[in-house]
Amino acid sequence: MLGSRRGCLPVILAAVLVLGALGWFFGGWYAAGPLAKDTAFIVPDKASLGSVAAKLEDEGAISSASAFKLRARILSGGAPIKAGEFLLPKGASASKILRIIQGDEVLRRFVTVPEGMPSIMVYERLMAQPNLTGSIEVPAEGSILPDTYEVEKGESRQAVLLRMQTAMQRTLAELWAKRSDRTAVATPEAALALASIVEKETGKPSEREIVAGLYSNRLKQGIMLQADPTIIYPITKGKPLGRRIRQSEIQAVNDYNTYAMVGLPKGPITNPGRASIAAVLNPAKTDALYMVADGTGGHAFAATLEEHNANVEKWYTIRKERGDF
Repeated sequence: MLGSRRGCLPVILAAVLVLGALGWFFGGWYAAGPLAKDTAFIVPDKASLGSVAAKLEDEGAISSASAFKLRARILSGGAPIKAGEFLLPKGASASKILRIIQGDEVLRRFVTVPEGMPSIMVYERLMAQPNLTGSIEVPAEGSILPDTYEVEKGESRQAVLLRMQTAMQRTLAELWAKRSDRTAVATPEAALALASIVEKETGKPSEREIVAGLYSNRLKQGIMLQADPTIIYPITKGKPLGRRIRQSEIQAVNDYNTYAMVGLPKGPITNPGRASIAAVLNPAKTDALYMVADGTGGHAFAATLEEHNANVEKWYTIRKERGDF
């Protein structure tokens, strides 16, 4: 009998562990959460479940982002989360929070246009918003200020687009009035064209002014800008190319390719953000004329072709070590 009882102990222990795990899993989903009061919570436009879970944890609505994601993926049924501002009640469980941000009880709705999003993609984003009405044409490139905009259910897409374009007009006028004598552009329209290149050429905020200074130097000295994004724009209208640029495309003569002409393209190649416009109108004091990627997400700058060629060799070495070719 004693041996029989001992044989049952592992089974009992395993059952206890399984029940404990199930209790943790379901209890953490349906039990009251840590919110001490009713709280407004914003889900950004196009946010992922992971980023929303992290935001919920940061704002004290849930205890663990990773546990929330795990339970949501298994128990939620796969319904998408929605952008907007939601009211999360005091003590809301994780399951209730997910139901709220998957539902239609939105306090405020938002549409986000990231810096450097081309107009064709802004058009697609607005047309994909189920709570907006009516249709729009693809807006002029560079006419929209990247930002987060509040929208109302049933509002027309044309009205939202007009707000985005009015915001760009006001911002451009404000920054143009504050331009320095170092800027290389003579008109607000030219500022937008150059700012769109700066926006596409660097994703590193600390580099914007020096990149603007580099291109300003080239414009003033009559040197081709040779900006790769200006090759791509006529091909994709600003969307990612998805492959390497071909030699024939580098040599193509058109109104945008700055490898085949001196000066600015005929217009913007994307919608530049406020910071890139400001950088073009107040560029850094620099003697840089060349730049190449440095392997850290930024660029190595050079004033002479000799320095630039050395930087290019370093970049090729980094790419070889990475196995790019």
